[in-house]
Order: sequence, then C-alpha cells, then structure tokens
Amino acid sequence: MTQLPVLPLIIPLATAATTMLLGRWPRVRQAVSILGAALLLAAALALLVRVEREGIQVMQVGRWPYPVAISLVADLFSAGLVVLSGLLGLAVCLYSVAGMDAARKAFNSEAFMHVLLMGVCGAFLTGDLFNLYVWFEVLLIASFALLALGGELAQIEGAVKYVTLNLIASALFLAAVGLLHGLMGTLSMADLAQRLPRTPQPGTVAAVTVLLLAAFGIKAALFPFFFWLPASYPTPPMAVTALFAGLLTKVGLYALIRVFCLLFAHDFAFFQPVLVAMACITMMTGVLGAASQYDFRRILAFHSISQVGYMLLGLALFARQGLAGALFFILHHGLVKSSLFLVSGLTHRLRGTHDLKALGGLQGSHPGVALLFAIFALALAGLPPSSGFFAKLALVREALAQGRYVSVGVALTVSVLTLFSMTKIWAEAFWKAPPVPVTRSAPPPRSMVLPVGALALGVLWLGLQPGPAFGLITRAAEQLLSPEGYILAAQGAAR
Repeated sequence: MTQLPVLPLIIPLATAATTMLLGRWPRVRQAVSILGAALLLAAALALLVRVEREGIQVMQVGRWPYPVAISLVADLFSAGLVVLSGLLGLAVCLYSVAGMDAARKAFNSEAFMHVLLMGVCGAFLTGDLFNLYVWFEVLLIASFALLALGGELAQIEGAVKYVTLNLIASALFLAAVGLLHGLMGTLSMADLAQRLPRTPQPGTVAAVTVLLLAAFGIKAALFPFFFWLPASYPTPPMAVTALFAGLLTKVGLYALIRVFCLLFAHDFAFFQPVLVAMACITMMTGVLGAASQYDFRRILAFHSISQVGYMLLGLALFARQGLAGALFFILHHGLVKSSLFLVSGLTHRLRGTHDLKALGGLQGSHPGVALLFAIFALALAGLPPSSGFFAKLALVREALAQGRYVSVGVALTVSVLTLFSMTKIWAEAFWKAPPVPVTRSAPPPRSMVLPVGALALGVLWLGLQPGPAFGLITRAAEQLLSPEGYILAAQGAAR
C-alpha cells in the first residue's frame, strides 16, 4: 500500500500549523509557507509519476474493511489536479511576499491558504462521498476566511454572498449523501458504482443526481448558480483571487465529472441535454457579463464563468475526445486565469486602480507586464497556437462529430467575444495614453513578477508542445470513461 496519496494532505496541514506557531516572525512564516508549497508540489509530482507508471494508487486510512474504510484514491485525473494545486499554491505564495499587505499578513493569511490547499487536495483524492463533503467544508471555511480577511465593506458583502450560496450547496450535497446512504448503505464511490445500476429505485437515484448537480453546479459557478462569483472574486487581494480562480470552480467541476463518469454513467443519456444546455447558457451569460464591464477584475471574474461552460460541455459530450478537451481546458484555465488575476495585481501595484478608464500607457512604461498580459489574454481567447486553442479544438471536433452544431456555434461565438474583452483591456489599460499625466513608477517587486513569468513559460510550453500533456490527459479521460480500473484498485487495496 502506497503512502503517497496522504502527503498532499499532511504537508499543507503541517505548514498551516507551523505558520500559526510563528506568528511573531513574519519573514520566517513566509519562508515556511513557500517551503510548504514547494514540498506540496514535489509530493504531487511524485504521486503523478507513480500513478502514470504503476496505475491507480489507493490508500485505506484506518483499520475498517472495504467499503467502510476511508479511502484516498489517485488516478491520472485527480493526481493531475493535485499537481495543478501545488503549482498554483507555490506561485501564489511567492507572489504574496510583496503582493499581500501587512494587515492581512498580521492575521496569518498564509495559514488559511494552506488550509485551503489541503481542502482542495482532499476533495480531489477522497474515495467516498461523505469525505468529499467534509473536504468541501474545509475549503469553504478557509476560502471564507480569506475573503473576509481585512474587513473591508466590499469584502464582507462578497464573503456573505459567497458563503450563503455555498452553504445552500452544502445542504443539498448533504441531503443527497443521506438519501444515497439510506438507499444503498454505502458512500464509497467505487462500491456505489457497482450497486447503483442495479438499484430497484431509479427515481430516487435520479433525485439524488439532481441534488448533486445543483450542489456541484453552485460550487462550479454554472448557470443559474453563478451569482456568487462576480460578487466575491474582485474583493480580496489578487493573490487570494488568483488561488480561487485557479482552484475553487475546478473542485465543483471535478466532482461533477467524477460522479457522472463513475456513479451515474448508466443514466447519463437522460441528463445529457440538461448538461449541454447548462454549458451553452453558462458560456454566453459569462462572456456577455464580461463585455459590459470596465473593471479589470470584474471582466476576469465574468470570464471565469464563461470558461467553466466549456469544461462542462466536454463532460456533456461524454466521449473520449470531448472529455480530454474538458480536462485539458481545466489545466489551461487554471494556469491562465490565475495568471491574469496576478497581472491585474501588478497593474494595480503600478497605478493604484482597477478601473480601465483610469488606466493607460502601461505598454510603454512597463512592456514586461504588457507582454505577460498579452500571453495570457491570447491563450484565454483561444488563438493558435495557444493552450486555449487546443482545448477548444478538441471540444469543437467532438461536438461536430456528434452533430451538436448549436453548441459549436455558441463555443465559437464566445471565443470571439472573449477576444473582444481581452482587446478592450489591452486598448484601455496598456495601449491608450493615460487619462492624466502619471509619474514613472518603479517596476513591481521581483517576487511578484517571477512567479507570473514562470506561469507564462508554462502556458507557452502548453501551447507550443501540447502533445505530452494532451497524451496524458487523454489517458485520464479513458480511465474516467472505463471506471473498472478505479473500482478494482479500490477493492484491491482493501485486501
């Protein structure tokens, strides 16, 4: 039995506890936070390599028999998302050295970040629905604390909306868990995958599916549940928002993909039209909301909604190429959207505002920041040969193969409107002359620029050399569509 799946939980927990003990030494606390994030990334990479070479890794916690035992299960999908969590966690921790104000650091924002990373990794790795609920609550508590840290009015307002909708999601999730346990007598996902197709009460299973779709739809900010996202993302420091944008909605999407591929694949045809419609409407509402904004952060927040629609479309197509496109899109979006929020933090550092109408001239005064924005903006819009282009190409090809021409039309239209929004930011913030004369500001600190530059190199590599990542992701999609390996691994680890 391998112990690797538990390391992405132990490392951030130990890091959070250590930073709490170092409250009087902020510089030492920052160093410990960065070290913890680096160790998390190293453990995640080791886990992904082990899964790629030896197959699905399972760890049974405690001495209980299967399927009662608490299981940690790492397949290519979950291990890859843990790597993404470690990478973004390290980038944000480095950025926060200068990108987080002293007042929030005094409340030990580092500890909350690592508790959030622990909750995210736990959600990706858990093998049963009840512990998925538990990890959802862990990351909800940490994310609420990070949203409210600082106590500004806009933050409190955004945090209240965020936590209210997410508590509703938690209640729906818990109701679904209770119904499933009462019906099947188990919450192990591997065990449920074998029992659910044979249940004599398909109506109850359909009701559970609707409850989970609503609960995870709120977490993923899908239509019509997305209202919390544009209200909350623009309010905290950009380091916090970048972590949220890269990971929070991905947890909801992960849960949707996992339960539909593993638990409800036998009944997927019934829900497929609903998922396709939700995906298309989410894409359109998000991008139209972005087109109406003139605040850098709010444009990016609304685009987070529209991009989630692409990922849901990949699940709704329920085929190898479409699902691989969705997984590639999750990786691409996690890197690109987090980086764009970090770039918006750089522009705020330089000019003190997020209002596009009050910005201007950054291309001439800070060409490096302009170049970073251009790399991420073109990738978000999906221009070739960016990572976004290959993610959208896989989705469009599968949708065309299935004859879903309306979905293709919506996906392409949203890409054009996304390019329009990114062009608006470029024209207003970087290209036009500033509305009032500004003195030349000092370049942003290296601790803020270097992690964004490293993410830019990763995005460029993903676009110029998509083959290795796409090959691994295609294998992850095949594992999802053929869940027998997941079930056998979970059962075998208990023997």
